[in-house]
Amino acid sequence: MTTTQASVLVIEDDPQIQRFLCAALEAHAYTPHLAATGSEGLRLATLRQPDMVIVDLGLPDISGLDVIAKLREWYARPILVLSARSQESDKVAALDLGADDYLTKPFGVGELLARLRVAQRHLAERSGADAQSRIEVAGLVIDLDAHRVQRDGEDVHLTPIEYKLLTALARHRGKVITHRQLLREVWGAAHVESPHYLRIYMRALRHKIEADPARPRWLLTEVGVGYRLADDAGA
Repeated sequence: MTTTQASVLVIEDDPQIQRFLCAALEAHAYTPHLAATGSEGLRLATLRQPDMVIVDLGLPDISGLDVIAKLREWYARPILVLSARSQESDKVAALDLGADDYLTKPFGVGELLARLRVAQRHLAERSGADAQSRIEVAGLVIDLDAHRVQRDGEDVHLTPIEYKLLTALARHRGKVITHRQLLREVWGAAHVESPHYLRIYMRALRHKIEADPARPRWLLTEVGVGYRLADDAGA
C-alpha cells in the first residue's frame, strides 16, 4: 500500500477539526472520508473499506471506545485515536480494545502524518509477513522457527516465559502493547489482573537483552500503559 492509494476514514464531530484533517490529508495524497457520528462512521467503514480509521473518543451518539470495539469485530486495519482526553486510563482502554495508536489534541500535522506512516508500515509488514519466521530489529534477531534469540551476534538464553514475552512484543514491534494485552497473550486470560508477573519478567528480560537495563535500547516502557519493542535502535 502506498500513500497515494491510502484512504482514511475520519470519525470526528468537530467541524473545524474535520476541515483541518481533510485539508492536511488531501495535501499529502490521502483520500479522506468524513463522519460526524459513531454510527455514521461504522456505516462508512463498511461501505468504503478504508485503509485506516481516525476516531475521536468524544462522539455525540456513541463512545469512540464502542466504535473501536465494533470495528475490531471485523476490521483488521490500523485505527488511530484522536482525542482531547489525555488520561492514561483512556489510552489503555482504547489500546486494549484494539486501537493501534493514540494522539492527544492539540496535535501537529507533522506528528499526525508520522503516526499514519508508521501505521501504514506496520500494516504492510503484517500483510506481507504473516508467516515471517525471523524478526530482526537493530541487532536483535528472533528466529521463531528455531526458538533462538541473538543480540549483536551472540546467543541469548531465555526461559520459556521470557521468550514468549519477547515474541509477543516482536510480532507487534513499534506498537504499544498494554499490560492487559501482554498478560492475556503470555499468561492467559486468568492473569490479566496480575501485573506483577509482567514487571518481574520484563526486568529479567531486560537484564538478559539490554546492555544497560536502566536505559533500554529495545524494550521500551510506555508509562502507565504498557511496553513496546523499538522499531530501531534509536526509537
